[in-house]
Amino acid sequence: MRFSANLGFLYTDLSLPDAVRAARAGGFDAVECHFPYDTPVADLRAALDETGLPMLGLNTWPGDREAGDFGLAALPDRAAEARSEIARAIDYAIATKTRAVHVMAGRTDGDRAAEDQFRDNLNHACDLAAPHGLTILIEPINTRDVPGYHLSGTDHAERIIDALGRPELKIMFDCYHMQIMQGDLATSLKRLLPQIGHIQIAAVPDRGEPDAGEIDYRWLIDHIEELGYKGYIGAEYKPRGATEEVFRWLKRFRS
Repeated sequence: MRFSANLGFLYTDLSLPDAVRAARAGGFDAVECHFPYDTPVADLRAALDETGLPMLGLNTWPGDREAGDFGLAALPDRAAEARSEIARAIDYAIATKTRAVHVMAGRTDGDRAAEDQFRDNLNHACDLAAPHGLTILIEPINTRDVPGYHLSGTDHAERIIDALGRPELKIMFDCYHMQIMQGDLATSLKRLLPQIGHIQIAAVPDRGEPDAGEIDYRWLIDHIEELGYKGYIGAEYKPRGATEEVFRWLKRFRS
């Protein structure tokens, strides 16, 4: 199995280009990030070319985090801003040869207006992404960490994908979030595999390295491989200590 370093949580003491280089030195096969927009495209592209690592994904800008924003795409009163950020994310992805854009929904009351807005913005994102072969990702996020997040379960994500019928649209299946929200990961992964665009891992409950906690990731990753998943496993965890501890779990998982 191939592993990707999520640079939103790993090597955060470094600039994004240097974090790419550190991920390569740490033994990762790819990288992904959250919000790369302060990094000049040329600098990131140079680091990716130098290391040979693909950039798998990035997120749309979440809005004003201090004010409680955690995405914009499902907020009817922020429609213009959401579309502007979707366009910016896709432009940045094209320029850096990033493969996917995660469109963040945001916190809502879960009403029809929010759902309609989210679907409309996702359809627009797919229109922008399709000519460039980009994937648009939606990620169910647990409501313990992010109360009120509009998309919190895989059933909801499936309904959106089925309704829109866009081949560009896939699920980002974060095992950490889905263990908290619904459990039974092995069954969910098997059922959803055709609709999954990326898989992420972290320990539950502390979101630390994936070699502790209530999920046996060595077993689960073997299961994912047996299902025929051909993508990468994204390491989106918050290190309990120095990031370099990654060498230990990653080497064990590869053995």
